[in-house]
Amino acid sequence: MIKKSSRDLIGYGKKGKKISWPNNSKLALQFVLNYEEGGENCVLNGDKYSENFLSEIIGAKAIKGRHISMESIYEYGSRSGFWRLDKLFKEKKIPVTIFGVGLALKQNPDVCDAIKNGDYEIAAHGYKWIDYQDIKKSVEKKHMHQAIKTIKDIFGSRPLGWYTGRCSPNTRDLVFDDGGFLYDSDSYSDDLPYWENRGKKKQLIIPYTLDNNDMRFATNQGFNTGDHFYNYLKDSFDALYEEGKTNPKMMSVGLHCRIIGRPGRIQSLRRFLDYVLKFDDIWICKRIDIAKHWIKNYS
Repeated sequence: MIKKSSRDLIGYGKKGKKISWPNNSKLALQFVLNYEEGGENCVLNGDKYSENFLSEIIGAKAIKGRHISMESIYEYGSRSGFWRLDKLFKEKKIPVTIFGVGLALKQNPDVCDAIKNGDYEIAAHGYKWIDYQDIKKSVEKKHMHQAIKTIKDIFGSRPLGWYTGRCSPNTRDLVFDDGGFLYDSDSYSDDLPYWENRGKKKQLIIPYTLDNNDMRFATNQGFNTGDHFYNYLKDSFDALYEEGKTNPKMMSVGLHCRIIGRPGRIQSLRRFLDYVLKFDDIWICKRIDIAKHWIKNYS
């Protein structure tokens, strides 16, 4: 006899879940901009090794000491990439959720001011952008509290969304223990939000994406050109839009300042925005908007 698993491999099942978005929209479309630059692994931040993930140097090795090339690749995101994206989103009037790393935000007041002056939501993306898989739970808890405090100090209120990214088996426990997050996005398991129940407590999970994500420009067998990215996003959108005629779903798009913010890539995002803005029966929103809608209607 197979022991019952703690994992949920069934979800909403064959029939799915009948829902409706505001104005009977066929699809909820949501853009996430990850702001991580300055919070990545770096000996200047007290880390033992340099960063080796999501850069132009695919397969980079973490080194003991400063990796000047890696540092400068990340710096491009905060110095140039963010501003290119900020201009585009404001030009097209697109609401965006920022997954903000606390330490990164602290180091760039100009970026924080731009976020305050735009249609952005700030969700917490940890205090440092590191891999928490083998980090002690007490340290991860401390970093979570630091992330919350940093965002509250800068923006005036605590974050209501959480996403670690490189999370640990303890991350969801810490989100439950905190009790102040309307949603957690450390999941990729569905095209709709869902509730995770633990006794009398429950936590809303709004899944994120690693496929509709510019990170695939920085991975093996990923996107090589802007056309690859645009076509993949368009195919995802078209499929979900068609399904949405009977069963509306959600589509997330993940972005990074240092990746899609490059001149050779941002045009693909511009083309995708132009494409989806032709539709008047979709809901382009922030993740907090999805959370509040779900809590109100599907609790």
